[in-house]
Amino acid sequence: MNTVVRLGDPARHFWITRGVARAMGLSLGDAMADGRLTSDEYARMVTRCRTCPHVADCENWLAHNPGPTGAAPKMCCNAETLERLLR
Repeated sequence: MNTVVRLGDPARHFWITRGVARAMGLSLGDAMADGRLTSDEYARMVTRCRTCPHVADCENWLAHNPGPTGAAPKMCCNAETLERLLR
């Protein structure tokens, strides 16, 4: 049986993805400008965030970590990608 995955609000998760990156000290705009991140990869990151069950934890992390932290929160579904872009 297939499971239906509910997606969160696209705007909310766009800002969460962007906020986590910024708190880490990473500009996703700069990563796109210098070719480290494509628009498709960025869209996949936002979509992945939209499926994450840790939204409240992430928003709490953002509220307490204005940055730069140098690392994504452990529960972040985009942590691997964000940390690769930061290097």
